[in-house]
Amino acid sequence: MRMNQHYRCTTLALVGLLLAPTSFAASTQDSDGRFLNRYADLSRSQNFLHWQWDRITQGLPKPPNKATPQMAVNSSRLNNPQGDAQVTWIGHSSLLYQSGGNNFLFDPVYAEYASPVPPLGPKRAQDPGIPFAHLPHIDAVFISHNHYDHLDLDTVRRLAQQAGGSPVFYVPLGVDLWFAENVLGARIGGPDPNVVAMDWDEVQQVVSKSTPFTLKFLAVQHWSARSPFDRNKTLWGSWLVEQPNFRFWFAGDLAYSPDIEDIAKTHGGFDLAAIPIGVYDPRWFMKRAHIDPHEAIETFKTVKAKRAIGIHWGTFDGLSDESLDQPPVALDLARKAANVSPDEFMLFSIGETRSFSGGQR
Repeated sequence: MRMNQHYRCTTLALVGLLLAPTSFAASTQDSDGRFLNRYADLSRSQNFLHWQWDRITQGLPKPPNKATPQMAVNSSRLNNPQGDAQVTWIGHSSLLYQSGGNNFLFDPVYAEYASPVPPLGPKRAQDPGIPFAHLPHIDAVFISHNHYDHLDLDTVRRLAQQAGGSPVFYVPLGVDLWFAENVLGARIGGPDPNVVAMDWDEVQQVVSKSTPFTLKFLAVQHWSARSPFDRNKTLWGSWLVEQPNFRFWFAGDLAYSPDIEDIAKTHGGFDLAAIPIGVYDPRWFMKRAHIDPHEAIETFKTVKAKRAIGIHWGTFDGLSDESLDQPPVALDLARKAANVSPDEFMLFSIGETRSFSGGQR
């Protein structure tokens, strides 16, 4: 049985949420059960050891000249969201998204190290923008893929045990099995699951206790792994959350590929998009999996987003060769070249909250 067939769901009741799946176009896997990108082969890494040698001999990444801007979180705003949607940047790709009475977390990572073997690996340079204890009750968590800077075991364990009951964890195919093995209380089947795996182009119509929304999992070019032995054994992707007055696209991690054109043709015109701008150097190594600030602007324009937030930067030191403070500099140059204003493609301070209205330009 193919994995996507295994995960096709029937109607589910999830902590006050009713899901009604629709038909979808499946992802594909090779003969070893490894998921495939639609437009590129990332089944093998490029010369990782060569990259690491270059980093050692060239002393990369260089220390930043200044810290990533950070501000104290406005707890009153978190408890009383404004506008059609409200977003708070926790750091890196971690966002609190509040809309229609729902509190959603995207790729939450509260770990000090984005690594399987701390204290080795990329270390957090800035505290999380919202202390964990100050989070509102989370209704749903969205995971784009299983890399350590996007999926942290301790964080999801703590969320599963939050007061008032576990959120629903929406994850790519295969990541639900990881939850079942590692997270106490994870339920991936039966009448009341709290972990729901989705395939590319799968759609869930969700009726919540507050405002209904439509959830779509969309293909982007990337890859997955949590060890040297499980490359591409789980899926990756981006999330689209549609509500009556607002459409939000969380890009996750992605390369600039024809997938972006596909998303634009079928779903484009978002009210807000969260698009990565960091972890892009060296380009010969990163280009197949990560966009740079210039490509982030191209992505923003291609998908016809009204506004965008730059994510995936300024938080974990050592993920790539550029300094932590370089993505905003490169983004500013890219914005000017493309005649895009800072109000259209925004950068937040860690901990900053902003509110948005549907159709806002």
